[in-house]
Amino acid sequence: MEDTDVEQVTLALLDAANDKDIGVQEQVRKSVLTLGKQQPERVLAMCQDYLLKHPKLIVSHRVVILRTIERIVDSKIEEINSNKIKSIISLASDEMTRSKDVVPDWQQAASNILVAVGNKHINDIMEEILSKFQPGVLPHFFVVQTLANLADSNVFGMVPFLNAILGTMLPMLNMAKQDNMKWVFSSALRHFSDSILEYLANLDKAPDPTVRKDTFSSEMCAAFDILFQNWLQNREPKLRLTVAEALGSMCHLMASDKLEEQIPKLIPAILSLYKKHNNEHYIISKSLCQVLDASVNMGSRVLETQLESLLFALHHQVSAPMDFSNPPTVKNHNEVLRCFSLLANTFPDRLVLFILQRLENTSERSRLGSLAVLRHLINSTTATMESKKLLILASIRQPMADHSNKVKKRVVQVISAMAHHGYLELEGGELLVRFIVQNCALPDTYQRGQKPADPEEVTNEALRSMCDNTLHLLTTTVGQLADVLWPKLLYFLTPPQYSNATTPLCKSLVVLGTKKKNDQESSFNIDFTQEVNLPTPQCLFIRLLVNAAFPFNSREHGGPSLSLLRVLSTNIHPKTEPLWDNEIPPLLSLLEESSVESLDKKKWHEMLLKFLSKTLATIEDDKWVCQLASEATRYLSTYNNALEEKSFLYRYIGMTLQHSFNKEKVKKQLHETLLSAHHNDAIEREGVAMGVGLCANSHLEGTLAKLEEFGKSDAFKKSPSIFNLLKERNEVEVEKVKSTLILCYGQVALHAPPEKILNRIDQDILRSISKHFNTKDLTMKLSLIQSVGFIAKAISECVKKQGYVFTRKQELITVMLDFIKAEAADSLRTPVRHLVMTACANLMALDPALSENETFDLLKVCVNSVFSLPPETYTPERVKEEEVLDPKQRQTLYKDTLGALQDLLKSVLSRNPTPDGLQSVFKHIESWLSSGQDHERARAVSLTANILAHYLDILTVKNMVTFHNLGALLGRLCPRCSDPVSTVRTAAIDCLYTLLYIQLRYEGFALDYKDEGVESLLAMKESLDNPDHAILYKTCSDITKVMSKRLPQQQLTTLVFMLFEGLVDSQGNCCRASSVILNTLLKSRGGGLQELVPEMLEVLHVRLQNITEDQVRVAVGQTVLILASQHLQTVINTLINQPLPYDSWTSEMWMALGSDPVVAKQIIEMVMEKLLILAPYVDRKDGLIRGGTTKMATNQPLAMTCGLKDLLLNGQSQEPALSSFPQLFSCLTVRIGASVGVAATKENGKLAGTIHVAGVAVDALRILLARAQMDEVMKRLDEDDAWDAMRESNTHITGITLLARAVAKHAGPRLPAIVECLCPSLSNIYECQRITVTAFFSELLNHHVVTELMLIDVLMNNMMERISDHCSTVRMLAVRGLGNIAVGSPEKVNKYAKELLAAMSSGMEEKDDPGKLITLEAMSGLSKVLLYLDKKSVHLLVVYIFMKIKPFLESENDEIRCASIHLMGNLSKFGSGEPIFKDQIHNVLVSLLLHLVDPNPDVVKACKYAMRICAPVVGSEQITSMFQNHLHEDKNLHYGEFINDLTKYLIQDFPNMLNFYHISVIQFFKSNWPEVRAGAAMFIGFLLGNLQEEHLSHLNMGTITKGLVMLLQDPDPVVRVKAAEAMGHFH
Repeated sequence: MEDTDVEQVTLALLDAANDKDIGVQEQVRKSVLTLGKQQPERVLAMCQDYLLKHPKLIVSHRVVILRTIERIVDSKIEEINSNKIKSIISLASDEMTRSKDVVPDWQQAASNILVAVGNKHINDIMEEILSKFQPGVLPHFFVVQTLANLADSNVFGMVPFLNAILGTMLPMLNMAKQDNMKWVFSSALRHFSDSILEYLANLDKAPDPTVRKDTFSSEMCAAFDILFQNWLQNREPKLRLTVAEALGSMCHLMASDKLEEQIPKLIPAILSLYKKHNNEHYIISKSLCQVLDASVNMGSRVLETQLESLLFALHHQVSAPMDFSNPPTVKNHNEVLRCFSLLANTFPDRLVLFILQRLENTSERSRLGSLAVLRHLINSTTATMESKKLLILASIRQPMADHSNKVKKRVVQVISAMAHHGYLELEGGELLVRFIVQNCALPDTYQRGQKPADPEEVTNEALRSMCDNTLHLLTTTVGQLADVLWPKLLYFLTPPQYSNATTPLCKSLVVLGTKKKNDQESSFNIDFTQEVNLPTPQCLFIRLLVNAAFPFNSREHGGPSLSLLRVLSTNIHPKTEPLWDNEIPPLLSLLEESSVESLDKKKWHEMLLKFLSKTLATIEDDKWVCQLASEATRYLSTYNNALEEKSFLYRYIGMTLQHSFNKEKVKKQLHETLLSAHHNDAIEREGVAMGVGLCANSHLEGTLAKLEEFGKSDAFKKSPSIFNLLKERNEVEVEKVKSTLILCYGQVALHAPPEKILNRIDQDILRSISKHFNTKDLTMKLSLIQSVGFIAKAISECVKKQGYVFTRKQELITVMLDFIKAEAADSLRTPVRHLVMTACANLMALDPALSENETFDLLKVCVNSVFSLPPETYTPERVKEEEVLDPKQRQTLYKDTLGALQDLLKSVLSRNPTPDGLQSVFKHIESWLSSGQDHERARAVSLTANILAHYLDILTVKNMVTFHNLGALLGRLCPRCSDPVSTVRTAAIDCLYTLLYIQLRYEGFALDYKDEGVESLLAMKESLDNPDHAILYKTCSDITKVMSKRLPQQQLTTLVFMLFEGLVDSQGNCCRASSVILNTLLKSRGGGLQELVPEMLEVLHVRLQNITEDQVRVAVGQTVLILASQHLQTVINTLINQPLPYDSWTSEMWMALGSDPVVAKQIIEMVMEKLLILAPYVDRKDGLIRGGTTKMATNQPLAMTCGLKDLLLNGQSQEPALSSFPQLFSCLTVRIGASVGVAATKENGKLAGTIHVAGVAVDALRILLARAQMDEVMKRLDEDDAWDAMRESNTHITGITLLARAVAKHAGPRLPAIVECLCPSLSNIYECQRITVTAFFSELLNHHVVTELMLIDVLMNNMMERISDHCSTVRMLAVRGLGNIAVGSPEKVNKYAKELLAAMSSGMEEKDDPGKLITLEAMSGLSKVLLYLDKKSVHLLVVYIFMKIKPFLESENDEIRCASIHLMGNLSKFGSGEPIFKDQIHNVLVSLLLHLVDPNPDVVKACKYAMRICAPVVGSEQITSMFQNHLHEDKNLHYGEFINDLTKYLIQDFPNMLNFYHISVIQFFKSNWPEVRAGAAMFIGFLLGNLQEEHLSHLNMGTITKGLVMLLQDPDPVVRVKAAEAMGHFH
């Protein structure tokens, strides 16, 4: 390569070095660097010349070139001769010092060159630098800066010069007046000092090992004095900091006596800087640390005199908050801690005393700082702190009492450090453990989802989490703490204040206990009598089991509590281990699978009580059990703030007493329980009662006796008081105690042994509670109701085993009903209703049965009391002091109340499961079914559904009884199927479903019989939810058909009568449903409808247009159908003459006509005949001004198409549509073609233009396909948006193509008939119809199904005929169709080879083809056909075709470019072995390679395909392999690597063609596409990079250079980058 080429390229790159695009700049820099590494001296020379020739070059441009010189020198210093080095040094020195002013970027770049050279040629550098560093003359700023940087980068080279430099520099220091010079001298002194210290630290590797520290001491001391005395006090902050930094480094090089002398002045001076600087404290602390390090190392005596001020200043610094987003604050903190470490080793006593005194300071910042130092000292100066352990333990107590979470967090960190260094084992260590546990028990600071406003705030959650982790770490990583923590941590499990710490405590104890147990350590066994402050085993058992009862409370303490219980088994009681090992794991598994929402709380509590029962039975130690009961009773008070847990503990006590044999102890515990209970709280009252009930299971006599005794005790005596307020309060409290007692009696009845309780119900239990029946107190009422329910339940359980007549049944029911009557009728505030009805339902099951009147009264009161309530969402006004229920409570209360009413009605029905019994219940609900209030109807229908389902469940048909009220029930319920409220509709269907199955049972069908018609009702629920009235109409009709089928003839009259009554229902929807059901029912079973036809028609014509309800319209539509079946032509003529577009009632009439297959078939045939013979449109002139014509639709065909569309909407039209499917499909397809671009006409002043003429035909075709159940065709057309495409002129062909594709793929067998029907339209006079059919046939040829169906010849012949059609669109579609044969029926290609090649060739030469669409189709089609043609058919035409398509390779039309490349690839197999074809491939190879980066992805894919196919023809095995391995359409191609490798093979295999290749590439430098221009630059770059010297003669380097220089100025930055990259290969 000529030197001039490299120089020209380098010069161009240097010109472009300051390009406005950063990416171009970077690549230019890389390329110059690449050239520089290959030919360093030449490129360096050019850079030098460039700078010298352009003295006024802007600074930024100079900087780029200087930086490039630096990088070349840095990487190739070994290869540059000494003369060049000297010239570079001279240039850099000149550039650096040319301007006396400081220009940082420029001069720094020059300085960096000198530093880079100095790493190898230090002597030359020093010679140049020192020439500008003369005694008595203040040097340039960057001369000093360069010396400083050299000291950093070349320590061993620079230190030998430093003594002389320092000697020269010292006098200059006093000459420096400018701050920037003082700064650079200070910085240099710091770098020199650091360099000397590094040199001395590595003397074994140094060139002169005789260098000593004292060599520099005198100069350093002299410099120190100037910096310290004069410059440290400067006003410029940046300078002061640099001076301080330098003084810190220089201290290590000063003579000891000199440093000792300076310390009393130096340390205060440095400390004073803290106050002068708000920021940058890190540098001050670093300097101070170096001073202290030097002082400590030399054993300074005067340092102690500075200790106090040092400690105060350092403490102030360490107390400053760290900002982790600001690293200098963190660095400063660490430096200050290093200072404390240095002082701790020299003055341990004073330092520790100082820090501990600071802990007494209540300032948060002060304490945080002191704790940070303490933690650091504990971790870093272990030996020094050993003797201070007890002192530190005593002092840490003060910050432990601090209320700040930040301080607590720091204390936890200190405790963690102390734990790892043996502090916690010492006396007082247990207080630290207590501190950790206390903070594990912290409550939440914020509600869930809230975040602290201050990000620095330490929330309770964060502190608690930290303590959890610390406790876990102490447990698992500090082995010596095991005996400190076990068993002492058990103490914290029982006090309530630690409840939130239960989870981490249990987890730690489980780890400790498991390890000790597995290692068989004796300390595992706990002697509770010897251990101080530990809870008893019973107390632990109580606490952990109550925790387990509420497993998701206190941070999910249930699982850990059970796990600990299992570990502690033998420590709780020796006999429990086998049982608990077996019982606890399943409980834990259940918890793991559950969540707060999913866990069945009631069932879980029962499981735990059963576990307790098994445990007590296994222990068999009455003394232990009695102590457990006593402990549990004493422990009750700890749960005063957790009533749910307390309630469970009462049950726990009751179960424990159940297992006790000591009757006196049982009575005592019952007495204590009843006496100490807080009776004011409902949850606690219920808990006490359940506990007493459980106790009664084993101690019935004693329990009843204790309850009677309690009832007579002072607790029920009202204390006299002079204050009415107190008197009232006492009365209230007494009522609450009575409520507890009443509940206790109820629970005793429920839990007592069945064989013992019946005798005690009257004489003890009812006697004790009945005296309170007249109470007005709500609490007592609720307790009485619940107890009555429990008593009834208990009796019903006993009755199963022994007969019993409960004589007081009616009395209790009357009392219960009085309670309901006393409730406010307009609101639901209390659970009285649902508790009363639950109690009554339990009583109903008992003998004797109620009389008819008694039952009537009971049901009337209960039903009316519940149904009359306002809706659940209604919020009543607050009355006096009553609490207003929250929405959730109200929802629960309503749910319970309605459920209780349902259970009561079921209970009544169960006593008399007959039609009469059902009627006796239903009559109370009947009137509510047609209420005007939505919520009342909803309750009535829902309750009816449940009652009927219950009736069916309990129904036993013994005799042939008729279900005489079926008609009445159906008549009442079926109109509700169309109720406005969805829940009513759904429940109504359920009612009908159940009623019809009840009828089937009465007809004698088996219990498990399933009737298809009745079952279909369930599927109708979804339809009822559809707001479309047409669907509701159909659903109601279907429901009526089902009812009609199962309805006995004798019930029909009653049902019709009820339906007439339903026409005046309070809801309009239900009126309409009644009309629909009536119509359907009478049609199927009335038999006399024809007499009403004349009257119906008369009403229709007068009133139909005023009817707005869809259901009524549907009913009218059915009437029209009846008329049409008798008078078809008249009806059709009338409908066709209606104005367009049809209004909704006309459309629905058309739709109704589709319901009868016979009528529908006649209409379809009539419409097809008319559409075939009538003109689809007429051309109308647009007027003289506009000119041209508009296609206007003719009225009759349009009206028929609209009618046909509406008719097909009826699902019943499926059969007639299918019978004429090929003809109808063809007719509508051609109609679409004839309607595209056609406008509707005005008629009688009404604009029919709102009709989309083609859209109507498309909609009709769409409905036809649906009727033909061509679901897959529909799905495909929907996915492809084909329907919209067919409607519009510009997308019509695409839409028809998609239609043909879908039919061919998913409805092949229908094609022969369709093709036969479509063929005549190909010769139609209407061009639009020919286009439609040709497009359809063209796509069919894409599918093999036409060959299988023997349609290929017909289609091909039609396409051949259309090739000469005078319409260019038809010709284009015909060419496309001929090409498609290669895809659909490749085996037929050779049969039509001659015709195909002729058609495609003429297509490529088409003159009347402005958009080149025919050409594109011809190339695309030929591409496909070539894949299957025999070689002999094409051989002679290959080069001819190749020449035809070559001009299209660079076409600006993406599709044509893509098609021509594809075709080229497919031609290649016919040219293999032909030299002339190989030449043609090489002619276009460059074009193909460059279009691999074409902006169009399809063109890229085509290139990959063509090159892969052409690969064998190229004539190079390596290139063939590359093309076939890397050029896959679906794989990403790394273009740069690919072209790089390819050029290697081109050079290797085709050296003679290199001239041709590079000329071809250069032509693309002017391509329209920037991607291609960039690719061409890359190609040339890699070609040059891989070319050997001997091949250079093949290339015209001048042209290449000129082209790349031109590209370097391209408007596109990507092109400029690639041009610069290519230039990097000029070497």
